[in-house]
Amino acid sequence: MAIMRKASITDAKNNLSALIDSVKGGSPVLIVDRGRPVARLEPVSGLGAGEDNRLGRLVRDGIVRPARGGVATAVFTTRPPRAKKGASGVRALLDERRDGR
Repeated sequence: MAIMRKASITDAKNNLSALIDSVKGGSPVLIVDRGRPVARLEPVSGLGAGEDNRLGRLVRDGIVRPARGGVATAVFTTRPPRAKKGASGVRALLDERRDGR
């Protein structure tokens, strides 16, 4: 792994193009504010068709599976059923918890 270069916020603002070139070359850059790390610039790798690298890693490790179909838009367009007059949402939750449903 490449040695991480440090740059202050002022240096990063004044030399952003050079820092980006460094990152493109594989050298990450740590941005510091008064000596405290606040951000990291690093090369983007392994991304394809909008795939987030972290998500790709979770899929590869078998932790999550990619969706097989589209989003069920009915979930967003249908209104939930109205509670009966005098019904208590808290009571329904407590009953459900008690009954183990």
